[in-house]
Amino acid sequence: MEGFCFAVFLYDAEKLGRNFILPRIVGVEGSVLLRMRFRAVAGRGRQPGNDMDESDSRCRRHWIRSVLAAGLSLTALRAAGAVLPATRAATELPGTPPQSRGPFYPYDPQLEADADLVRVAGRDVLARGTITHLSGMVRDSRGRPVPDAQVEIWQCDANGRYHHPRDRRNAPLDENFQGHGRTRTDAAGRYRFRTIRPVAYPGRAPHIHFAITGRGFEPLITQMYVQGAPENARDGLLNGIRNPARRANLIVPFEPHPDLPEEQTARFDVVLGTGS
Repeated sequence: MEGFCFAVFLYDAEKLGRNFILPRIVGVEGSVLLRMRFRAVAGRGRQPGNDMDESDSRCRRHWIRSVLAAGLSLTALRAAGAVLPATRAATELPGTPPQSRGPFYPYDPQLEADADLVRVAGRDVLARGTITHLSGMVRDSRGRPVPDAQVEIWQCDANGRYHHPRDRRNAPLDENFQGHGRTRTDAAGRYRFRTIRPVAYPGRAPHIHFAITGRGFEPLITQMYVQGAPENARDGLLNGIRNPARRANLIVPFEPHPDLPEEQTARFDVVLGTGS
């Protein structure tokens, strides 16, 4: 039974004949899978599902030899008009943009640094400011969660002052604000803090510093900003990221907490790897 061999014909096309057309081309991890399709000539007896006869086998062998002889590459296929899917690299998530650590990284690692920044041990009064439940997920560039990564945050208090001896601005220090927090991601890559909504201080938009460290990846230092803050448009560090899409990855909405009307929530997801 004769059959028509559907195949790529970038090589010796006239020998293959007019009945040959481009097949589906599927990208597989940087290689190309070329699928052949056969169909019976109408009214010639072979039913779907029957084995190929000898002429079909010769057609397939001829096509395979032609493709190998041509030395086809992805570039040649694209030049011929074949539409190829994105490669694996194109499917990677863009990394969270890095930012400066700044001059006020906590100087004493022995200071209290749990995940609750609004309550300091030994004090009954909570920190000033709008309490915010900050959460998110740490993933790698393939979208997989990163468990057991250390996530640190630090920020100024509601008066715009850091708990750091180098911050000598003329602003009162809120002793009830911890200023620095540390936690680890769970098995699903999630983290959570209780802190305050960041405030602006001279020269800077409201922001929270982040440091993500752990085994198997390069440390990431970055900053998170408040969506809708007017200071964002004038912040030199934020606008130093020229790509608007990448810059937007650092800006998150702060929304009312569904159960605690006086408090807010914010979510900041982090992607490690390429582009970080």
